[in-house]
Amino acid sequence: MTLRFFEIIHNNLGRIYKAALFLLAVLVIVQLFPRLPRFGYDYQQGRPWTYADLIASFDFAIMKSPSELDVEKEMVLKEFKPFFALDSDVADGSIQAFVSGYNSVMDSLVNAGIARRKAENYLYTGINILDTLYKRGIIFLPEDLLEMPPDFEIRLIDGQVAQTRKLQDFFSVQQAYGYISQIFEDTELIHKEQLRRAVENAIAHNVYHEAEISEMALQTDLNNIALTRGMVQDGEKIISKGELISEEKYQLLESYRAEYHRITGRTANLYLLYAGQVLLVGISMVVLFLFLYVFRRDIYENNRSIMLILLVILLMITFTGLVIRYSDSFLYMLPVCIVPVVIRAFFDNRLALYVHINTIILIGFFIPRSFDFVFMQFIAGIIAILSMVSLRRRSQLFFTVILIFITYAAVYLGLSLAHGGSFRDLLLTDYLFFAAGALLTLFAYPLIFLFERLFGLPTDFSLLELADTNNELLRQLSMEAPGTFQHSLQVANLAEEAIFEIGGNALLTRTGALYHDIGKMHSPMYFTENQISGYNPHEELSNKESAEIIINHVLKGVEMARKKNLPEYIIDFIRTHHGSTTARYFYTMHLRENTDNEADKSDFSYPGPKPFSRETAIVMMADSVEAASKSLVKPDAEKINSLVDQIITTQAEERQFENSPITFKDVETAKRIFKQRLMNIYHIRISYPSAS
Repeated sequence: MTLRFFEIIHNNLGRIYKAALFLLAVLVIVQLFPRLPRFGYDYQQGRPWTYADLIASFDFAIMKSPSELDVEKEMVLKEFKPFFALDSDVADGSIQAFVSGYNSVMDSLVNAGIARRKAENYLYTGINILDTLYKRGIIFLPEDLLEMPPDFEIRLIDGQVAQTRKLQDFFSVQQAYGYISQIFEDTELIHKEQLRRAVENAIAHNVYHEAEISEMALQTDLNNIALTRGMVQDGEKIISKGELISEEKYQLLESYRAEYHRITGRTANLYLLYAGQVLLVGISMVVLFLFLYVFRRDIYENNRSIMLILLVILLMITFTGLVIRYSDSFLYMLPVCIVPVVIRAFFDNRLALYVHINTIILIGFFIPRSFDFVFMQFIAGIIAILSMVSLRRRSQLFFTVILIFITYAAVYLGLSLAHGGSFRDLLLTDYLFFAAGALLTLFAYPLIFLFERLFGLPTDFSLLELADTNNELLRQLSMEAPGTFQHSLQVANLAEEAIFEIGGNALLTRTGALYHDIGKMHSPMYFTENQISGYNPHEELSNKESAEIIINHVLKGVEMARKKNLPEYIIDFIRTHHGSTTARYFYTMHLRENTDNEADKSDFSYPGPKPFSRETAIVMMADSVEAASKSLVKPDAEKINSLVDQIITTQAEERQFENSPITFKDVETAKRIFKQRLMNIYHIRISYPSAS
């Protein structure tokens, strides 16, 4: 029984792995959902109320709108009186310092002939001036209060008492200097300049801003702002059917929704809520898997492709969830179009659109104004995909970004006019968010590069770079094995046209075909297409040795490709382009020359594996028919038809295509295209019967 259980597990590992990925994706997405019952109405300011009359089912307070709260906050800030403190020790210290420093002044006055008693009176004059200044107060203003008007009120802390005073009740340092100068201009004192300088040197601030106390008091005032205004009673009508949702009605609905969430959040069964969310997300993901299973079986069977698709969806939903939890004001900055751009780079347009729709529907479950958001992202996603239909350059991403922004702007304009009937609701900040969201779509570029390396999947970007004939390996092939290089070009042309017709990745097929024979660079002269002098080195070798060299070009090609860090999806073409066939010529010659001995066919067989995709199977066919066509003497339509039929039929009989999802119809289509192309290459015209 135990063995049977483990056998079942072993035979279904692929399905179990996919199921585990599915469950993990569902659980991660559900964790981002709010744990609150969903309010049963979708509404927006400026649009009519499309539901039945809404009657309050409980008492609730009307919340103030953000604009109302902003006005009240501005009023608090405008009317706030900052705190200042009077430091009496400054006055005492300054006067003592003046008295101490006056001794030298008094000595100079006595030496100048002024009586000491009179000089002492000068001292009392300076003390009186300083006492007047400090009793009124010399205030120090922080930078944010320097421009305040003279009648601006502050609260002055003197001991345990705080009194309201105006700025004009105090001296600034400049005003204190002016006051001193004015007094000494009006006096007849002799040597008054010496005394004036002594008084000015004793000036210091004695009224200081209490920043910490002021900030605490300001926050208290702001926190005391009431968040609500008035009440709606149970049974009172909130809004009627068809009534336009004005700013006031919108605030009533928002207040009702907030109270609904508060009440139901306490009474709702969180386990049932969680189960419902799991069911919804699960259904969405099941539909995605069914789509892959029915329409893209090749992707469904490839676990790396499934992981990539799920990871892209999870990253976008996670990012959206984090943004919403912080503030839904940044909703339009979300680069949701990254999803179709990345999926299109690795797969096809149809899958990119389907994954995009699936993603925005899941996002719509937990964002406000979900209809507008989903509609906008749906249109933008379609435009992004259409702009990448013929993806040939990375610079196309910049064009895609521009189109996404234009789409956002146009849809937003349409929605605003449809809801409000005026341009009043259009906000410049929203357009800035759209521009930021479109620009953030450029992060698709590093994501594509990262996913290429992480999952080993091809994109048109990387394939175009690899297919460049100035690439190091291809340039080396053209120099060291020019015949093989020309053969690879012809195979690439044949295979690309065939795969385009039957359905598959034409660019991947072309690129794989260009590299399939790079192993021939190891011993180029042992391959007939590179023999230009008439000398054939195989004449000096046994058939077995020749077969070993010919077969070895596959292994050498794989080794060379890995050394140059070619991706595995290109190496697959090198490994499979001969499958497990035999080096037929040398095997046949060996049998003829050794009729008495039984030949070991494995010595003349390629190591495989057999082709496992449409693309690798087509390259195998194209490689064989192109190479064989070179041996035709005076090729004509009949010879080419016979050659193509014979070679591909033999490959099919040897079960070389059993691991690839290619059909009999695909094989017949490929044959037809190969025949047409080869006849064009050899300039063969079909003979038509004469009119007579």
